[in-house]
Amino acid sequence: MPIPLYGTKGHLSAKNTSDGPRNLKEAEFCAEDTDILSGLSPASVLYTTMRMWNYTEKVLDHFRNPRNVGEIENPDGIGEVGSLACGDALKLTFKLDANGRIADIRFKTFGCASAIASSSALTEMVKGMTLEEAERVTNQDIANYLGGLPEQKMHCSVMGREALQAAIAHYRTGRPSRTVLDGKVVCTCFGITEDALLSTIRENGLTTVEQITHYTKAGGGCGKCKPTLEALLARVEEERQKIRASVPPASRLTTLQKIRLIEETLDREIRPLLKKDGGDIELVDVDGNRVVVSLRGTCAGCQVSTVTLKDVVEAKLREFVSPDMEVVETGK
Repeated sequence: MPIPLYGTKGHLSAKNTSDGPRNLKEAEFCAEDTDILSGLSPASVLYTTMRMWNYTEKVLDHFRNPRNVGEIENPDGIGEVGSLACGDALKLTFKLDANGRIADIRFKTFGCASAIASSSALTEMVKGMTLEEAERVTNQDIANYLGGLPEQKMHCSVMGREALQAAIAHYRTGRPSRTVLDGKVVCTCFGITEDALLSTIRENGLTTVEQITHYTKAGGGCGKCKPTLEALLARVEEERQKIRASVPPASRLTTLQKIRLIEETLDREIRPLLKKDGGDIELVDVDGNRVVVSLRGTCAGCQVSTVTLKDVVEAKLREFVSPDMEVVETGK
């Protein structure tokens, strides 16, 4: 059966859901110039577009052989985000075991190869976790697990995180899990709120409107929200500059000042995030730019602790203390 093609100028796509045969129908292919793909067989379209996006082998593996596809009967939690009208939709269902850990989790998705791979990877990552541990998984964790995603496809990892959060919220509250917009809507084309945008900008260190579009799709429709997106970027940058202004250059810091600044950054930027989920962090030693820490509580032994150290702790210390900071866990 040929791939159903839905084309617009400058964009060629072939879409289906991952709820069904795992074949070429489960993909979306995009090209700046549709002439590149004209006349090619479905298999050739797949090969050509995969090369154009430069996906990692792990992304391709999870796309071609998605794990945990389907839907759980009588699930404990259900999370639905996105919409078919917007081009991406994801439904997650999970079941807990007697110890409160995720025993089974399955997904259905409508979207591109990155959406399928991100959803598949997420289910593998959180299986066996408690809900508190699963809540700490970020979109960047998903992308890192896959060896990276093209920036234009980062919104797929964001969608995975949002679906998981919605499913956990459904389990805890019993209320329907489909995303309900809460707060001022900035992008009416894709239903993205100001709070969601600010969170994504801060968490991922975004600095351009183009990056916001890649991570959230905001601004990718009519474009009327782009001035507001610029204003949000300026707002976050002003926050960053105020923090930087209060920090003396690393080259002029004494050892005692550096330790104090590291502790302040841990208290202000990192510890609140970890404590929210029952975790904590302790500063063990500072040797030049090498910082040794110990993860506590639910963070200790967590499957994504390495990602937490690099993408959260080390990234924040490099931003607020010195760009040369290296963070390692004690005993490793």
